[in-house]
Amino acid sequence: MQLLLPGLGLIVWTLLAFLIVFFILRKFAWKPILASLKERETGIATSIASAEQMKIEMAQIRNENEVLLASARDERARIIKEAKVASDKMISDAKEKARVEFDRIVADAQGAIQQQKNAALTDVKNQIGKLVIEVSEKVLRRELANSNEQEGYINQLAETVKLN
Repeated sequence: MQLLLPGLGLIVWTLLAFLIVFFILRKFAWKPILASLKERETGIATSIASAEQMKIEMAQIRNENEVLLASARDERARIIKEAKVASDKMISDAKEKARVEFDRIVADAQGAIQQQKNAALTDVKNQIGKLVIEVSEKVLRRELANSNEQEGYINQLAETVKLN
């Protein structure tokens, strides 16, 4: 039973040792321990507040990035649209220039063809005129070589003039 109920002397000496250790700890260790606990508590609170602030800043940065990304997408779409419009305009301008040039070349070719046709017709008319004159001259020499035929021809011409 002695193990269950310690002696009075043991209790006194244990209590005395406890009180001495308690006062020494209170005098020298209690304030530094409490100060370091307070400092640690403050550090943890500061870290938590800093983490919360960082979290808020990250959310703001994320939102700003999303806004910038959306703006960049809009700008890209606008630039692509402008490039497509410019490309279509350049193509239509090139087609229009080609059509105008084609029309001019065709008109020039038609004019040249018409000039060559007129020149050829004039040349043919001149050659026909020369041939007619030559044939007429030969016919008239042959027919006018004889005086009787000459008078008959004159009479015939006079009658045709009177008929018209």
